[in-house]
Amino acid sequence: MVKAGDPVDEFIDLLLPFLEKGDIIIDGGNSHFPDSQRRYDALKEKGILFVGAGVSGGEEGARNGPSIMPGGNSQAWPHIKAIFQAIAAKSDDGTPCCDWVGEGGAGHYVKMVHNGIEYGDMQLICEAYNLLKSLTGLTYPEMAETFSTWNQGPLDSYLIEITSQIFSKLDTDGKPLLSKILDVAGQKGTGKWTVTDALDWGIPLTLIGEAVFARCLSSMKQERLETSKQYPSQSQSTMGKEFIDQIAHALYASKIISYTQGFMLMRKASEENKWKLNFGSIALMWRGGCIIRSKFLGKIKEAYDKNPNLSSLLVTSFFKEEITRCIPFWRKVVSEGALQGIPLPCFSTALSFFDGYRSAELPANLLQAQRDFFGAHTYERTDKPRGQFFHTDWTGKGGKVSSSTYNV
Repeated sequence: MVKAGDPVDEFIDLLLPFLEKGDIIIDGGNSHFPDSQRRYDALKEKGILFVGAGVSGGEEGARNGPSIMPGGNSQAWPHIKAIFQAIAAKSDDGTPCCDWVGEGGAGHYVKMVHNGIEYGDMQLICEAYNLLKSLTGLTYPEMAETFSTWNQGPLDSYLIEITSQIFSKLDTDGKPLLSKILDVAGQKGTGKWTVTDALDWGIPLTLIGEAVFARCLSSMKQERLETSKQYPSQSQSTMGKEFIDQIAHALYASKIISYTQGFMLMRKASEENKWKLNFGSIALMWRGGCIIRSKFLGKIKEAYDKNPNLSSLLVTSFFKEEITRCIPFWRKVVSEGALQGIPLPCFSTALSFFDGYRSAELPANLLQAQRDFFGAHTYERTDKPRGQFFHTDWTGKGGKVSSSTYNV
């Protein structure tokens, strides 16, 4: 467990002179999955069994058991299974939050997506906090109580729990510590890796993308201070208790979208890399020990146990009912945020994705016409079979020659 990047390769080089065929190297750091794939391939040629194990849980996980996501050379799993599952966190029924993920870089890939979802979860909670602080006038102790209450219901999760504790923490002068922490967020790259991979596969991982950009925007502190003087705040603390409940519903619905997108990305990566990821097992691994552990991961496991080839969580009966129940509150919160000038990048993009994903028709037909007009990129027709492409001489001055059809 060393810093990701060159230190891992350097450490492997230090170990190699002392190893023989059949020995096992386990990288339990936050390595990028292409690096793990490369190390898996190189060590396999030498007869060394490489395991890239994603580990999540922070300090509490280190003391009481983390979530462990091992992948790499499957020949190593029988040798390490008992050890890994003994030290891993346990779900409510005692099942270890650790199982074999897949060959090559699969373990670190799943950990990467876990971290991306973590980015999204944290940003969503921050947006809920911003709404409570700006529009309801709740004090820090009252926000602590609100989050503690939320943690007793569908939002039950590690991040909601610790957020309540953060609101309660006082500085040495007796004032809330949170009020003195600079609003500039750091990042180590795993969220960016997730979004980059989603772009490579063409998966609309919009929520995690906005979460990454929100951290980037937070780092522009001086520019934000200067711009704030030109555009004074429009928000007013006029919303009551009813709005607090609506925020909870919007947070819950947006969280469902975040996990929906994350599992869509893993499904695509599994297909392309032939990893055969077990999504129900992954949901179980995340139920305990890890940063994104939450109550509804059990429902995700049930959904994938029922249908391993599930295209989206949104089409399952449970999540359909939950989203449908939240929709009016979700729309109200996003609308109110826009009207009062409260930035809600993740709440907004979650709702926008949902509305796009449930739309039988999108305005992309106009986009295709535009592409064909200026670049002869061709288009498909609604009255012809899929896979047939057409080009129109839109101005009467062009020709019949079209661009070749391909997707990046």
